[in-house]
Amino acid sequence: MSIRLFDSKEGALRAFVPLEPNRVSVYVCGPTVQSSPHVGHLRSALVYDLLRRWLTHEGYDVTLVRNVTDIDDKVLDNAAAAGIEKWWALAYRMELEFSQAYAALGILPPTYEPRATASIPEMIALIERLIDRGHAYVAADDSGDVYFDTRRWPSYGSLTHQNPDDMDAAADADLRGKNDARDFALWKGHKVGEPDSANWTTPWGGGRPGWHIECSAMATKYLGSSFDIHGGGLDLRFPHHENELAQSEAAGDGFAQYWLHNGLVSIGGQKMSKSLGNSVFAADLLAASDAIVLRYLLGSAHYRSTLELHETAIAEAQAAFDRITGFLARVNRSAAADVVAGQVPEAFREAMNDDLNIPQGIAVIFDEVRSGNTMLDDGMIAKAVSIAERIVAMLDVLGLNPGAPEWNNTGTQPSAVALELLLEQLLLNRQEARDTRDFAAADKIRDNLAAAGITIEDTPTGAHWSLHGR
Repeated sequence: MSIRLFDSKEGALRAFVPLEPNRVSVYVCGPTVQSSPHVGHLRSALVYDLLRRWLTHEGYDVTLVRNVTDIDDKVLDNAAAAGIEKWWALAYRMELEFSQAYAALGILPPTYEPRATASIPEMIALIERLIDRGHAYVAADDSGDVYFDTRRWPSYGSLTHQNPDDMDAAADADLRGKNDARDFALWKGHKVGEPDSANWTTPWGGGRPGWHIECSAMATKYLGSSFDIHGGGLDLRFPHHENELAQSEAAGDGFAQYWLHNGLVSIGGQKMSKSLGNSVFAADLLAASDAIVLRYLLGSAHYRSTLELHETAIAEAQAAFDRITGFLARVNRSAAADVVAGQVPEAFREAMNDDLNIPQGIAVIFDEVRSGNTMLDDGMIAKAVSIAERIVAMLDVLGLNPGAPEWNNTGTQPSAVALELLLEQLLLNRQEARDTRDFAAADKIRDNLAAAGITIEDTPTGAHWSLHGR
């Protein structure tokens, strides 16, 4: 089965055929670094990390570009509100927060991560092409603004399947300089009160780029005039991606061949938004859970669906992930060796090829866990090891292998060493109590450990402990 992806522009599943055999080019709209990252940013970045990992697993050489929007109205406004004289200091500080959150979640660094401010010449050149082709104009009010002429581009609205007559006015610049209310800003002339540092020289006057032109310029700068996949959150389809597509095609670029959009995050049944005051920040989530469990949670829903984040979501994800790791621990003990990755099952491959159907892929993992535990219960160690090898292979694809180096970094910390020493002594005390038939004392040790979130498993090779709920 070949890979199929849901193309938002076509509104249908399409067989994925890259422009170049065995090579895939992906552009993902990254963060506007105006404030700290929230769970929606994490989910979006994770979706395209999972896509990249699967494409790589299937033999493709993937180039993934994820930009950083470091010049924008909100960056300037937030820096001014915070009393930060240099707006780029705020942008860089927030960029570091995003990078740290992505790394904590095991999201691979992009192939290229360009900042918008590093591609200003390409943006100016792209605007000049649009003006020369008659698809953009300099505002007549001497503001220095430049607008895309939506009426001169018949395909405007094709990405979101809208009629321009039904669209609201673009809210990114003063209406007075526009030929039409729906025209959007390609360039924003320098205004009184704005920092002089946010001001670049152009043939039509000083100023800074509009948001939409930034991504068109960066995508084609790093991936060429035509590339395979453009991704981003569902909230970016309009106006951002619609405007990207229009200005890029009007300038003569083939641009993206497939458009992918991930679903948003819902908090208690409400869409997460700053206006509702229900944003959940990345730092808080990472502090409240193990990062690998958070990765499992954020990746467990289908990428196009809404992810519901409720009060017990992390605990439920922890319990589910513990079932997987618990089985792997049992196999490792029974086989007296750590299991290595084998081949992913065909059912898993079919799920992933079907528009990155990770929920179905996870269901395959749990089917294997159930079978594997049965094999262990029946003493069929070799068959259990084979199952575990398939599970590790699937977890590797999903970035969830607990034995991978990025997750295996706590065992040598003093607190972890101390905990292990104390527990081993308690297990020894429990065994001595059982040997002397003091079952009340043995049960009390077990119950005290259970109350502390520690599960004891008695096996033919002795008792073993594991944390549950963490």
